[in-house]
Amino acid sequence: MLQELNFPKFEYRFKSTENKVSIFDVIRKKFIILQPEEWVRQHCVHYLINEKKFPKSLINVEKELIINGLKKRYDIVIFNSDGSIHLIVECKSHSIQIDQTTFDQIARYNLALNASYLMVTNGFNHYYCEMDFEAERFSFLRDIPNYTPH
Repeated sequence: MLQELNFPKFEYRFKSTENKVSIFDVIRKKFIILQPEEWVRQHCVHYLINEKKFPKSLINVEKELIINGLKKRYDIVIFNSDGSIHLIVECKSHSIQIDQTTFDQIARYNLALNASYLMVTNGFNHYYCEMDFEAERFSFLRDIPNYTPH
């Protein structure tokens, strides 16, 4: 049974092959094996598209980046129309408690990506931050702003 998450419901598509269940990813346009973290990621993607009105064309999922010579993968990035990064999202499985380690991880990613906003979620708890690069700090927000075209 799939875990109910603290996100609005959305219409998802499953397929089952070789005793593995996959969920369709509207960004990658393919079926992805359904792991707990993927379940959270898909809810988050649909939340960003349906509730926050971000165009699919500006959303990127599960791409590799190099930080201090190490290969890492971010969960979700939303670009601005000029190619700069608006938002980075770090998704964790619903069974993982979000703690300082999670924030440290997304902060390391943001050293390379320079996003204006950060979001961390395990499907139940969502944390939103706005970056202040001049003061080298961030402030927590109640929510991230809806998409506004520039």
